[in-house]
Amino acid sequence: MSKAINLSAIGELSGQMIGASDWLVISQDRVNLFADATGDHQWIHVDVPRATAEMGGPIAHGFLTLSMIPFLSKDILKIEGVKRAINYGLNKVRFTNMVKVGAKVRAVQKLLSVEPKSGGVMLTNEITIEIEGEVRPACVAETLTILFA
Repeated sequence: MSKAINLSAIGELSGQMIGASDWLVISQDRVNLFADATGDHQWIHVDVPRATAEMGGPIAHGFLTLSMIPFLSKDILKIEGVKRAINYGLNKVRFTNMVKVGAKVRAVQKLLSVEPKSGGVMLTNEITIEIEGEVRPACVAETLTILFA
């Protein structure tokens, strides 16, 4: 479900749960491409026969899960009146569960705060990457984004 709001009114959502993204399957192809892009070819991610024999199957990189936040959260909240958005960083990241290849994940967004910053407004969001059918999420991250009108 997507919400829409004008940038001038974004403060009204501070402290609120915003919504969740659609589910996305984490495929072995996506894991392999991430391994190629980062040079992280650890066997638990890319050696399917060994990972299956020793762990029940390969798992996604934690940083792949983290890197999916912009893609997964892009449709949760539409903010109108934004000319430029800057990824300002992260306050905290925790990888709390493994994402098995073939699992479905989604982002759940809570807007923690809205503050003036550098001529724009900085949003602090808590993004939880849930795994379908699992109690513990894959990742919980506090993200910082600066928006400019």
